Amino acid sequence: MAVSGERIKPTRMELIKLKQRIKLAKEGHKLLKQKRDALILEFFRILREAGDLQGELYKQLNAAYRALASAEIQHGALALESIALAVDAIDKKGLRVSSKNIMGVKVPEVSELDVIKSLLTRESSVLEGSAKIDEVMKHFERALDLVLQIAEKETAIRRLLRDIEKTKRRVNAIEFILIPRSEEQMAYISMRLDEIERESFFALKRIKKVKEEAGEG
Repeated sequence: MAVSGERIKPTRMELIKLKQRIKLAKEGHKLLKQKRDALILEFFRILREAGDLQGELYKQLNAAYRALASAEIQHGALALESIALAVDAIDKKGLRVSSKNIMGVKVPEVSELDVIKSLLTRESSVLEGSAKIDEVMKHFERALDLVLQIAEKETAIRRLLRDIEKTKRRVNAIEFILIPRSEEQMAYISMRLDEIERESFFALKRIKKVKEEAGEG
């Protein structure tokens, strides 16, 4: 029987070690498969959420550009540009990016976000009281909020996918390399121990026969 690479001592202690190694490898393999499957489920859940958000963003941007076209007709392009330059899209103090743990994978989480503003907090003093301007800002604020949510989801998707691939490689290494190699080594040791036992048995028989013949002489 061909045994790859490393030198194997055909001893009962080595056989016990290999049995323990195989047992631990199978337990680790089971846990890693469970982790891989859980990560895949989470990956597809977040992927669906990202797809839903993309659909919402598309609708919101359509509404925003329609509102923008209507406001431009009423107030003119220069007035709208002035407002755009005066407005802070995101309050940096209100943006907090933390992380959460999904099966050992750290993914970003945007929290305390104050993108969608009320009428009182919007910086539209250039044309204060304009319903058209307010509608434009409302739609673009919602679109920006969706963009940030999508960015969070897409980053999580990339990190989960990377960890899924890493976990799959570990599962395959245990399943197709470590366990088969250890089982092959265990079979080799068992065969060698049987051979040694047979050789010892026949050697003892020969010694006994020699002694008996010497006694008769």
